[in-house]
This record gives sequence, structure tokens and C-alpha cells, in this order.
Amino acid sequence: MRYKKLTLPAIGFTFFLFALHAVPQPSDPQNAQFRFTDITAELGVEFRHTNGERGEKYFIEPIGSGVALFDFDNDGDLDLYCVNGSTLPKVDTPMPPTNILYRNDGGVFTDVTKKAAVSDTGYGLGCCVGDYNNDGFTDLYVTNYGANVLYRNNGDGTFTDVADIAGVAGDQFSSGCAFVDVDVDGYLDLYIVNYVQFDPNTNPECARLGVRTYCTPEALPGAADILYRNNGDGTFTDVSEKAGVGATSGKGLGVVCGDIDNDGDIDIFVANDTTPNFLYRNDTDTAIKMTEDALFAGVALSEEGRAYSGMGANLGDFDNDGYLDIVITNFQDQTNSLYHNAQSGFFSEVSFAKGIGERSLPYLAWGVDFIDFNNDGWLDLFIANGHLDDNIAEMDPIGTYPQPNQLFLNNRGINFSEIPDATIAQRQVSRGTAFGDIDNDGDVDVVISNLKDSLTVLRNDGGNASRWLRVKLIGTHCNRDAIGARVTVVSGGLTQIREVKSGSGYISQNDLRLHFGLADATRVDTLTVRWGCGKRQTLQDIETNQVLVISED
Repeated sequence: MRYKKLTLPAIGFTFFLFALHAVPQPSDPQNAQFRFTDITAELGVEFRHTNGERGEKYFIEPIGSGVALFDFDNDGDLDLYCVNGSTLPKVDTPMPPTNILYRNDGGVFTDVTKKAAVSDTGYGLGCCVGDYNNDGFTDLYVTNYGANVLYRNNGDGTFTDVADIAGVAGDQFSSGCAFVDVDVDGYLDLYIVNYVQFDPNTNPECARLGVRTYCTPEALPGAADILYRNNGDGTFTDVSEKAGVGATSGKGLGVVCGDIDNDGDIDIFVANDTTPNFLYRNDTDTAIKMTEDALFAGVALSEEGRAYSGMGANLGDFDNDGYLDIVITNFQDQTNSLYHNAQSGFFSEVSFAKGIGERSLPYLAWGVDFIDFNNDGWLDLFIANGHLDDNIAEMDPIGTYPQPNQLFLNNRGINFSEIPDATIAQRQVSRGTAFGDIDNDGDVDVVISNLKDSLTVLRNDGGNASRWLRVKLIGTHCNRDAIGARVTVVSGGLTQIREVKSGSGYISQNDLRLHFGLADATRVDTLTVRWGCGKRQTLQDIETNQVLVISED
């Protein structure tokens, strides 16, 4: 049966927002360090996203896809995996769109998709990475509308799809994913976010001001997430119900994992779209147990008690107080949500107080992360924007389909100032973002997935004016990729923390190496690794401007 036609109420901008949109960008002497160059063509990246759009406004079409930056061949530089969509309903074509893997060959990206056997033709959405079998080569998981894919890295430049054998294929509308060692047994478990129950044969129809639009998730029932436990033999077991994860059907997109309460284990945060967000605190002892605590912690709803349209989510200690804060991207007319960790099990929303709230109102946001782009020791904030409806201008006097992405400078934890960088602000319909030092020059670059368009690679050309340290962790007793490990760096009177995480932002994957900006410090006083299994390892008097590889003792 078809869904009843829905007419969505118009939510217009007020005169205040018209005035806000025209406010000039703030300036700061540090802005000179921010300079980005579009090097997509220079690298040889020709990927173009496909969503199968056919004029029917299928719910899945505007969701877009994620990207991954990871070193699949262990040669010390970052390779690029691009997730692609497909057609709906399925149409036989001689050359269906596929996901693409680019190998980084010293400044040129080579398409090795066929050779590596990772050309999945499903309707792809997200991706995450992690060495689930601890063989020293990072594996790749891809979420689809339909069966998901687990690509086992064979260590010879090729992958094998083992999703069915491993028991993690599923058959839902999956979005975000993350490898995470919930039970700290040295093997990476797998958290899968499922979005809604969607069938193209019963696609709902929605309109606004008499104009047909894509429906919001409120038109479809939600779906429960899945937590798979790694059995240590190449297979996984669905422990969602026992762990307390499968009881609630959310409408999730972004997922990010980290030790939010500083108790030594890894918690899980899920950004839900029009339903309350999830915060699963890890209470695992002898059996995996997660306690959903978002409402109590103050991160389930907006400040006014509404379930916002959560898209992407990330963790980062933006004020360097030793606790991870949370950022969530939301719909146009809603602020992006910045939650400060109050260190007592609670969070306080500081979106407006820190300067990102009002600047986010005109935009529909997706990819997001805390990244120190200018290497000053304070995490800046990058947000990717783009609307759902290509005809939004017919319904909203200020809404646009392509929108500028945003970069906010961190003013030493006090607040954020938006940086007027023309390259970043180029209008596109952006979705997933991944961050990592692609050219290994000491500053963090950006990859952006754009809906129905070419992918964008932005080289950071100013950050390495300040000093830096990059840390690559190799687990031995803990999981090989050290996912869940925390590194604390003390240098120049500043203490910073970073955690190795699989999956983040909007259905994407960042470099697993940890990047620290160090301003003008020539040495790091102390570096402490808290491995996922609990062991601590401390190094002292470390030279900066290097990639430091640390193996677990």
C-alpha cells in the first residue's frame, strides 16, 4: 500500500535570519594560517556520486554517501575509498555505478578498484575501517540499502567480501558504522546504525506549499541498530538484544565512539533523525551491556526539548579540559548542537554561547569533525552543508540547494569564529567528510563527498606553519589498529587528548593516526598512551614534526 500523502508545514526564516545571513564574517590574525586548495583533479580523482534519481522523489535519493581515508596497503600514506549509490528500483545497466578505491602513489591517486576487488554495486551509504582479525591489515565495512559488505584485507592489495561468512551482511537500510572493542577482549566488535524501514514500491509522497518534496523520516517507521560481537574466529554474533541496543527503534545516521565519561571503556553515541539521540554508556563486565543514557545526560533532545534532525556526530575535547565533547549536525532552521561535557555525567548545550548556533541556522548540515587545522593546539570545527530538495528555492526565500561548507576557528576554547575561506565556502550539495594528512606534510586535509557530483579534495596549505606530531598506534594484546586507545600529549603548557576511532562524522572514516597541533613547541614533554585494554605507556621529551609509531609493550 502507498503511504497517505503528507503535507509538511512551512517553516520560514524570520527577518532576524535575513539579517544574520548578511552579517560579515569575523576576522582574526590567525586566519592567515588557513589556506586550502582544491587538488581533486591534480590527484587524478574522477569519482562522481550517483543516487539513481528519476524524478520520483524516492526517500533514499538525497541521503548521499560517505568516504574513507585509510592506509590499506601499509605504505605510510592515506588511500581513499568512495562509497557510491545506485539506481532505484534496481535497473539492469551494462555498467552499474560502483564504489571506488584510490591508492595513494606519492601524490597521485590510482584507481585500483577492480584489482582490489572492492567494486560493490549496492546502493551504498557509509563506511568504516578496522583490523577485525588482527592480521596487521585494516579491513573495510560498507553499509548499504540492502546487504552490507565486509571486505577482509588480504594483505596483498586485494580484499575478499566475507560479510556472509562473518555473519554481518544484514539486509536493512544501514547508514553509519563503527568498529569498537566493547568488551575489551582484543577483537573489534561492530556497531551498525539502521535508519528507517523503506520500500521504493511504497515510497511516501510529501509536499510543502503545494510543491512536492522529499519526505522527512517522520513519514517512515524507524529501525533498530545492531551490535555484533567479534567471536575471535572470523565470525560475529548479533548481541543487540542482550547488550540492550536492539530494544529501541531509532532513525539513526551518524555514530561515533569514545570514552565519554573517562571511566576507561568506550561508549557509543548515535545521532538520530527526528527521534531522540542515543548515548550508550558501556557497563560491560563479564558480558556486553550498554545502558542508554542520552536523556539523563542531556544529549537526547535540543535545548528546547525537541528531537532534531540529527545527521552527523563527532567527539572532541574542544576546550582541552580532558573530557570529550559532542557535536551534532542538524536540519536547516535548527542549530547544529554543541554539547560541552560537564564531567559529571551531564552535558550542557553551548551552541550559541560558543558561536556556532546562529551561524548554522541557514544551512542543512551533514559531515562534521573537530580538527586542528592550523596546528595551534586547539580543535577547530568543520561542517559540510547541502539541502535535500533541489527545488527548495520554490518553498523557502532563503533556502538554497548547494550551500557553503563552514570552518570555525577555535579561539582557545572560549568560542569559535567562522573563517571566510572561499575554497571551503564554494557552494555544493555536500554530505560525508573525511580528514587526514593526504600529502604527509604535517597538516590535516579534507575530503568531501558531494551528492550527484564529483568528490572534493582540499589540501591544507597553511597549517604546517606551526609544529605538529602524528601518532600511529599498533596494538599487540589489544586490537591491532588500537581503536579505542587514548593518547594524552603535554607540551608548551597545554594538555591535549585524542582517541583512535572507527567511523565518525556523517557515515565516513578518518585517518586512524592521531594528529596533534603543537604551535611553536619543539619538544613534547610527555606523551601517555592508554591502550584500550587498560595498560598505560609513557614517553618523554619527544621531538615534534614527525610521525611517531608506538607499539604496545
